[in-house]
Amino acid sequence: MRAVRFHRYGDPQVLTLEEAPEPHAGPGQVRIRVHGSSVNPVDWKVRAGYLHEMMPVTFPATPGSDAAGVVDEVGEGVTGVSVGDAVFGLAQGGAAELAVLTAWAPVPRTWSMTQAAAAGLVAATATAGLDALGDLSGRTVLIEGAAGGVGSAAVEIAVARGATVVGTASEANHEYLRELGAVPVTYGPGLADRVAAVAPQGVDAVLDTAGSGSLADLVTIAGDPSRVATVADFGAAALGVALVQGGANAAVDLPRAAELGTAGAYTPRVEATYPADRAADAHAHVQGGHTRGKVVVTF
Repeated sequence: MRAVRFHRYGDPQVLTLEEAPEPHAGPGQVRIRVHGSSVNPVDWKVRAGYLHEMMPVTFPATPGSDAAGVVDEVGEGVTGVSVGDAVFGLAQGGAAELAVLTAWAPVPRTWSMTQAAAAGLVAATATAGLDALGDLSGRTVLIEGAAGGVGSAAVEIAVARGATVVGTASEANHEYLRELGAVPVTYGPGLADRVAAVAPQGVDAVLDTAGSGSLADLVTIAGDPSRVATVADFGAAALGVALVQGGANAAVDLPRAAELGTAGAYTPRVEATYPADRAADAHAHVQGGHTRGKVVVTF
C-alpha cells in the first residue's frame, strides 16, 4: 500500500509518499480503506519532533490521528460494524491507503467522506472539552480559538446543547463564526472588555481550544478556574484549570457527534484538501496557523 511516511524529524519536506507494509486490525479495532485523513496540530508537532519525549515514534512513521473510509477488516471482538460500512474515527497512521481505527462511528448521510475525514479528532476533543464544563443549556460559553478545527466543532456542538456561544477569532473569520452560530469577538489584549460588550451578564463557562497563552485571562473572564477547561494549554494545572484529553472517551463521543451530524446540527468544516503526494504542503498549511476548520489529505 501507499503511505505518507517520515524517516526523521524535521520540516514538512521530510514527508514522502512511499510503499509501506499493510496494517491489520487487532482486537477491538477495524481497518479501513482510507478516503482521507486530516492534519491536526498534534500531527505536525510530532513530525517536527516537538513532542518526542511525550509521544516518541518509531521510524519510519506515518502521521494521521484520524481518518475516514470504508471498513475492509474487522478485528476480534468488534460488533456493530461490518466490512463495507463507511466510518470515521481515530487512527493509527491515518495518512495511508489502509489504516487501523481504534474508535469510530458511522459516517452520517449528511456528510461527504471528505467532511468525515475532518471530524474524528476534533469532534472527540470538542465533545470532551464541553463535557468538562457541565450542562450548557441556557448558559453562555466563551470559546477561545473558535475558527480552528476543534473550535469550529465546539461552537456547533455547544449551540446544539442549547448554549449561547461567544467565539474568539481574527476579524477575517467573524462572518465564519456567525455562520457557525457564535457571536464573534477578536482575540488578544482587551478581550475581557470585548466579551463584556456582547455578553453583559458575563459568561458561565470557557473552553480554550487555542493554547495561545491566554488561559490566565480566560480564568479572569470566567471568574473561577473551575469554570474553564482547555484542550491545548499544558500549563493548565498551575492555574487550577482542567486539561482535557481529546479522544479519551472517543468510543462514546464519536457516535454522539455522528448523531448531531445526522440531525444537521454539526458539519465538519474543510478549508482545503491535498492529494496524498502533496502531504508536505498540507502539513505546511496547518503549521502556518490560522486554518479555518480543517485540512484533509485524500487518497
